[in-house]
Amino acid sequence: MSVPSALYQTDLPNLTSRGKVRDMYASGDEIFVVASDRISAFDVVMEQPIPGKGIVLTQLSKFWLETLKACRPHHLIEVVDERSELPPGLADGRGQLQHRTMRCHKAEVLPVECVVRGYIVGGGWKEYQQSGTVSGIRLPAGMQLAQQFDEPLFTPSTKAEVGHDEPISFEQCVETIGADLAHEVRARALAIYGEGRAYAAERGIILADTKFEFGLRDGELILIDEVLTPDSSRFWPADAWQPGENPPSFDKQYLRDWLNTLDWDKNPPPPAIPDEVLVQTGARYVEAYEKITGRKYCWG
Repeated sequence: MSVPSALYQTDLPNLTSRGKVRDMYASGDEIFVVASDRISAFDVVMEQPIPGKGIVLTQLSKFWLETLKACRPHHLIEVVDERSELPPGLADGRGQLQHRTMRCHKAEVLPVECVVRGYIVGGGWKEYQQSGTVSGIRLPAGMQLAQQFDEPLFTPSTKAEVGHDEPISFEQCVETIGADLAHEVRARALAIYGEGRAYAAERGIILADTKFEFGLRDGELILIDEVLTPDSSRFWPADAWQPGENPPSFDKQYLRDWLNTLDWDKNPPPPAIPDEVLVQTGARYVEAYEKITGRKYCWG
């Protein structure tokens, strides 16, 4: 099976930073956030990309930012395309940037990840099994895996430069960014999740949990980074969900499941990924985009 070409990383002057997936370039009061096709699993970046993944992430973020009222105000100015005016140093790299790059207002990034959970799964489920809590929040006894909470939980975490983010209590969030800002961030995160969950539900998709990032621009709290994508969220097909079982998801779980069949210690270097696994993983991202937006993926 052949795999189309993909962007592993950009090669342009004035790179500001390079994360697991995103390359960033600053220009004046703006920042260009490029979603590459890199993919990580178990905190290890794979050496092979998922073709088109970065475009899906960018286009889906754009869709949500334009669709959900609770996302406003946010950082997005435009998604770069063939008509965009680009600053020196980036103009020659338009082919690398278009459709996968968000041109954004700069912001002072808050040092917390804003996680919202609607269902008990993942790390929250593990904590609950050990202590009956999620991020220190006491929950009723007898909950099942993937069960829906009566009300969504705001469970912030640290922003780790390397390794795993660590859950923190809301009180620790207050200590980190201040009471007023912590309450505003919690309210915004819950509102965006609520709108996104309702929208997805109408399309047969459960938004199980997600994480947001916020920043300050001229003293105003704005939503930044990616929004409600398969990299930052768990999306489940509603017709495959039932409490007590871990549903299939529209994200990198296909890749994780394949990796778990290997004798690999989850440390670098990662194993080589067969073309079939690359293609099938990418197909989950495209399926999420098309089901949520009702639009055909047209960049691949």
